[in-house]
Amino acid sequence: NSNFVGGKEVKTFEKSFSNFTNSKYCISLANGTDALEIAVKSLGLKKGSEIIVPANTWISTAEAVVNNDYKLVFCDSDLRDYTICIKDLKKKINKRTSAIIAVHLYGNPADMTSIKKIIKNRNIKIIEDCAQAHGSRIKQKHVGIFGDIGTFSFFPGKNLGAFGDGGAIITNSKSIANYCLRARNHG
Repeated sequence: NSNFVGGKEVKTFEKSFSNFTNSKYCISLANGTDALEIAVKSLGLKKGSEIIVPANTWISTAEAVVNNDYKLVFCDSDLRDYTICIKDLKKKINKRTSAIIAVHLYGNPADMTSIKKIIKNRNIKIIEDCAQAHGSRIKQKHVGIFGDIGTFSFFPGKNLGAFGDGGAIITNSKSIANYCLRARNHG
């Protein structure tokens, strides 16, 4: 058909991917970079605050922080699985920290249980970069739903790739989902 953007197939995919990840909402996007940038914007963080990102990640993860005018703080990676180092993360969190982007890398989930314990009772948001973790789970729970928002890339080289490029955001927050839907359409 002539639906090159949106349409029934996209809505069907969003519903299927939402069911697959056990999230309430899935918003498809042009690519994983858009997913990261819109995810950061959707949280309405205090301007100039800090966002912690693991040093071992694709440039888009750090770029999303800088492009949204937040201070980028790199955190060491755990050499056992190349995800964010919990020991270094504890040292990097301070009163200016507004968010953490946990990257699930090479199919290895970051230690979300420890991250959530560290930020308990603090106003720190979590974005999960799941670009290399489609299908990865922690205790039967799909990555991307431990934090406030999860982002995915469907670049052809990913383990769930598109014919071209694609991305998605998952969340259980209606307000975040509504913002992401508007942002996707420049609204």
